[in-house]
Parts: sequence; C-alpha cells; structure tokens
Amino acid sequence: MMIRRIAVLSNIRLSRLLYPVLFVMLAACTTREAPPPAAPARHPDLARLIPADRTVTIAGVGTVPLRIWPARGAERAVILALHGFNDSRDAWEHPAPALNAAGMTVIAPDLPGFGQTAQRGGWAGTDALLRTASSLLATIGREHPGVPVYVMGESMGGGLAIVLASQADTPPVAGYILLAPAVWDLDTGTRTTTHLIAALAPRWRLSGRELPVHVTAADDMLALARLYYDPLTLRDTSTVALSGLTDLMHRAAQADAHMHGRVLVIYGGHDQIIPAPTMARAWRRMPRDTRHDYIPGGYHLLLRSRDAGRATADMTSWIVSPDSFLPSGGDMAAAAWMADQKGRAAPLPVLPGWMDWVAPQ
Repeated sequence: MMIRRIAVLSNIRLSRLLYPVLFVMLAACTTREAPPPAAPARHPDLARLIPADRTVTIAGVGTVPLRIWPARGAERAVILALHGFNDSRDAWEHPAPALNAAGMTVIAPDLPGFGQTAQRGGWAGTDALLRTASSLLATIGREHPGVPVYVMGESMGGGLAIVLASQADTPPVAGYILLAPAVWDLDTGTRTTTHLIAALAPRWRLSGRELPVHVTAADDMLALARLYYDPLTLRDTSTVALSGLTDLMHRAAQADAHMHGRVLVIYGGHDQIIPAPTMARAWRRMPRDTRHDYIPGGYHLLLRSRDAGRATADMTSWIVSPDSFLPSGGDMAAAAWMADQKGRAAPLPVLPGWMDWVAPQ
C-alpha cells in the first residue's frame, strides 16, 4: 500500500503564492462527494460498515448516530469521544478495547457534518457541534449516575473539547483528554480567504490531489487503510467545511487559556499537521495545572500510529491514577520538548484539510 497522506495548503501569509494556488485548487474541484473506494479483495473487512449502536435526537441538530463500546466489569468511567475532521464514530476502534478492559465505556458520536449525519459533507457550525457534545454529556450524566464522565477529542474533536471546557454551562465533566488538538490560530487573512472561497464556491469539494504538498498523518498502515476504506470517512472537503474548520481552530485558540477542570493534552513528535511551535504556544497558554504528554514517536493521528499503545496507556493511567507519572514517561518528555521549543521561530502557516490517505497499489 501507499500512503497518499493528508494534503495541506501553505498560505505563506497570503503572499503572492496563495491566490494562484487557491484558484488552481478551485479549477480542479468537483461538486460531488467522492464515492467510497472498493476494498482489496483480500481485505474486504476494511470497508465494513458497522451499524450505529444507538441514535439520539438533539434539538436544532437532528439525529446523531452513536457507536458504544461498553466497559468490562464494573464501570469506573464513561468517555465521550469526539472524532477529528472528516472522520467518524469509527475513529476509536483501536483504543476502545484497552479502555474497556480498564473499566471505561466509550461513547462515540458521528458529529454533525460527518459520518452518517444528515449534514454529511457540509458544516453544521461550531455551535451545533458544541450543542451536540453538551447534549450528549447531559444524557450520559443521567444514564450513568455517579460515574465520572470524560471528554476525549482528537484533532478537530480536541479543538471542540477545548471550547467546551471553557464554557461555564457545560455539563459536569471529570476531565478532558486532548489528542493533538486543532488549536491553530490562523491569521485573519487566511480565515477571510477561506470564507471568501466558501461564499463564492460553496458546492466545490477539495480532495487534496490538487496540490503537491503532502504530510504523513500516521504510520500504522492497517489503521490508515481502515480509515481510507471506511464508508463513513469523507475523502474530500467542501469549501464551507474548510472555512468552518478554520473558525473552530481560531475559537479553540482563543479559549485554551480559559479551560476549567482537569486536562491532559497529548502531542506526537512526528505530528506534521499541527506544527510544534504552534502547539508549544498553545501549551503555554493553557492553565498551569494542565497535564502535558509528549509521545516522541507519535503522529497527528496518535491512536492510529504505531505508538498508539503508549498514548492509550497514558490516558488510562491519567484517569485511574491521576497523581502518578505517566507510564510512557510523557511527563518528562513534555518538559524536555517544551524547553527545546523556546526561541523557535513560527512556521509558515499551513492550512490542514483533506483526507486522502491510503490507496491500493
């Protein structure tokens, strides 16, 4: 197999290179969602559609499908798991069994605009995403009385969790786990440009094949293959959704200093989506009691990387034994990494976008 990776667009502060690139992108766009590819004959399970375990109806949002992995034995925690951009409820297939074995139930929704929701392929709005998460937290609290509830968010889901943690009216949460959160405060010009493109061409869809710039999202080939062939995955991005994502990242960057409660934030040394200086600045803004975890071998999709077991063990330890050192040594690695980030120059702004990872060869 070959990793096609997640395509990204360098805007170089909207200088002379950005506008021609954007017009080239639009010229190569389509207006229909890319159909799911056929899985290799020897691995048909990669394209399996696993039915939702449950659906809930949320006012102003609609029907939200849930995938649920119940705890084994006594339930010691419930985790509301918020997936990343263009991903789905299936994002948690790999860590869920280990979390279940530790007595934790994982409840994963398709966020509005993704998976099997009615808004699939569009952008429901950050407020709709927040309403979905808050409503699910309230429901979980009623149905699991006396059990601590955690929010776990990856990438876009992590950015959403940051905003959720900063709001005074969020239902009670025992803690937040942020996996490579999308907390990138892109400049005003970049956000304005994405808004303009969305307004001028709201039906256009970007696949990432339009550009030669690629990064690696993870290094577990089987996990990436499952992500690519999963029928719930979006393989292209509407201009409206891209514009909405930049707004969510901006909002998360404005909110990260105001989070309430316990927070564990995890970042990988091979993350090529959120640049290290950008994440370091976010870490410095976060409340002083935020727990930082650095996985040197981790990629942006930490739970689809070969070091996923380390991140999962750290999350489990942080929930079960919050005052203990993380088993991966991530506490000390984070301190060393942060010391190394001092004085680093900001990278050229890069706009995360389109999921186009794995193709058969």
